[in-house]
Amino acid sequence: MNMAAARLIPEMGEFNVSNHLLGDQPGLKAAWERDGYWFFRDVLDKQAIAELRQIYMDYLGELGVADPQDPEARYNGADLSVMPAMVNETAMNERRVDRVLHRDPRIAAFFERLFGCDPFWVPFTVHRQVPPARDRDARRLEFIHQDGTYNDGLDFLICWIPLAEIAPEVGGLALVEGVHRRGSLHRKDGMKILPIAEEDMEVGRWRSTHYRPGDVLLMDLNTPHSGIANHSDRFRLSVDTRIMPSDGNLPMVGTIAAVSAEGVTIGDRALRFDATSFVRGLRGDQMPLADIPGRYRVGQEVIAAVTGDLVRNMRPIQ
Repeated sequence: MNMAAARLIPEMGEFNVSNHLLGDQPGLKAAWERDGYWFFRDVLDKQAIAELRQIYMDYLGELGVADPQDPEARYNGADLSVMPAMVNETAMNERRVDRVLHRDPRIAAFFERLFGCDPFWVPFTVHRQVPPARDRDARRLEFIHQDGTYNDGLDFLICWIPLAEIAPEVGGLALVEGVHRRGSLHRKDGMKILPIAEEDMEVGRWRSTHYRPGDVLLMDLNTPHSGIANHSDRFRLSVDTRIMPSDGNLPMVGTIAAVSAEGVTIGDRALRFDATSFVRGLRGDQMPLADIPGRYRVGQEVIAAVTGDLVRNMRPIQ
């Protein structure tokens, strides 16, 4: 890395690779407790990944910003304003493309080996087709955060899958190793959760790698992480989804039958809110209970963590 590039991002160490721990549950647990993640090289079926990648490329072709047959996914210079401002608003999410991944037995085979049981895919996925950054002088860490701050009671693992080669200049994802047991590192402004400041992170703990199809990164909900700005001429293609063992503490997944500021009925189960209930707003922050009927509607699919009849956390399926 040249000096100009180095000043834009903290020094990145390499991940600890966990391939040798497959089948060793105590070893996997110890690595998770120590690092807050597992990184596996070349374990996902490459044909399945290539088929999913092509769906992404066809979408970029529909938008007119890349040739869908380009193996390098290069940006063609077209107007990028056609791309949604928020990744959760893409047609990929609306078409529920995540089901292609979640229902593929070739992908499930690895997670069955990892967990020792069937995987449970939490129906929350973000499809990322990140274009080259326009500003090449800004710091490259895009948004440092811990998912646990927004997802209390939801015990899933973050599952990040590259769909193409992602070299350091393309960006990818970086995390802070071994700080996941320190609780929330976010500051708050009232109910608004602020991003973690880069200066609050220990520089020597940042980790990333040169990603390739077949790799997968699984993270603890409280592992701080961030996307890295794309300084190449290509689109960065990846899947950001959620998974857990099917024998774990599974969330409720269902459709709202009734909703008010006091509670919600999901399917045929009536539940209540109180001041501790984290009901997710448009930007991920906790919303006031009075605002819930304006954000959530009958017929909407949601994911919820529930204790007894109390909603601990509720979020829409995206």
